[in-house]
Amino acid sequence: MRSLLFLIMIIACTACSAGPSVEIGGERFSVEIADTSEKQALGLMFRDELADDHGMIFVFPNEARRSFWMKNCRISLDIMYFDKNLKMVSASLNTPPCRVERCPSYPSEYPAMYVLELNAGMATKLGISVGDQLTLNLN
Repeated sequence: MRSLLFLIMIIACTACSAGPSVEIGGERFSVEIADTSEKQALGLMFRDELADDHGMIFVFPNEARRSFWMKNCRISLDIMYFDKNLKMVSASLNTPPCRVERCPSYPSEYPAMYVLELNAGMATKLGISVGDQLTLNLN
């Protein structure tokens, strides 16, 4: 009986500690949430790697045209823009790190409320494209 109770507690704790995630292209990604101006300004800068099943979700208070850049980023990323209904409206795929002083920007084609950054090539690998639906599990 004690072993069964212990097992149930472990399963319950594991489910609670899963952390925030998103689902797209049939895959689940653990995400860091950038929902403040400070977190959004920092983004994934200065990272040397990003696990294949991880990413960052930027959450904005409203829909607007968004523009991202890769200053101080060390890894290439797929930048995907989603509207208030979580439908992908545009993307910048295989976006390279910026190694010069004046970095280009990568704007959304349409207003977006959410922006998801994953490792470069992930969108292509999973067949993710404009019109696909994002599922948020941000706890």
